[in-house]
Amino acid sequence: MRVYSTPLFVLPLPTGHRFPMARYQLLYQRVREFPGVELVLPEPVSQADLLRVHTAEYVGRALRGELDKMEQRRLGFPWSPELVQRSLRSVGATLAGAAWAFEQRTVAVNLAGGTHHAFADRGEGFCLFNDCVVAARAWQAGLGRKGRVVFIDCDVHQGNGTAALCQGDDSLFTFSLHGRHNYPFHKEVSDLDLELSDACGDEEYLQMLGSGLSQLPRAELAFYLAGADPYEKDRLGRLKVSKAGLLRRDHMVLEFCRRADLPLVITMAGGYAEPIEDTAEIQAATVRAALDYSSR
Repeated sequence: MRVYSTPLFVLPLPTGHRFPMARYQLLYQRVREFPGVELVLPEPVSQADLLRVHTAEYVGRALRGELDKMEQRRLGFPWSPELVQRSLRSVGATLAGAAWAFEQRTVAVNLAGGTHHAFADRGEGFCLFNDCVVAARAWQAGLGRKGRVVFIDCDVHQGNGTAALCQGDDSLFTFSLHGRHNYPFHKEVSDLDLELSDACGDEEYLQMLGSGLSQLPRAELAFYLAGADPYEKDRLGRLKVSKAGLLRRDHMVLEFCRRADLPLVITMAGGYAEPIEDTAEIQAATVRAALDYSSR
């Protein structure tokens, strides 16, 4: 199974910054020990691919370091050349994973990605560019037609950027399972939004997921944002889902895609547990589940 990773590209964040950058290295160290994994360093996404989704004005300013203080505050990261390089590689990973998963009729994994808060003309919530939508549009361009894509977004925070970018296009179906009272506090409208109450536990969470999966249309490609942040010890999650519950979630999504013969790209999306090793453990379990699925 192909797993795309950018372990050498790290953001130089200020001391005390709340984003847990170390989780990517922890996850990489775990996954590289899995037999059957082919680790791939992705190429940066091209500007042409970005411009199918993001405005030329925004892409140009983001690449040149011209985001103002308010834009950087909304993004949650200070601008740096390393931010640009990592973001381009992360989007490139999801794009390459989509092409490979579709060609091989299997699953591919990006150990980062899931940057679903990025809009056409701005970044938000640690998301500079929207990797899954860029990848979907590049895949459609490669097909020469608008093949149907479904986004299964299980990050605890609504994929507001993805919802906005896909509105009005029947070839892109957005499903978001997220906390009702969590960020973003202004929600966009997905094709299917299922909202969870604070302190929601395993059974309610999985029941809602099953309901959502049963409503998805037939498609040719799926993106699964396997956020670790519904976890009960996640400092930004506000839910009470256990590690076992999250693994059951992964198996439900994988089984849905297997039965639908649906090529799948998995991105890690959010995870802010304390200790951060819990996030790495949850995400490594997602990769292992995908590896088991791909070997069937």
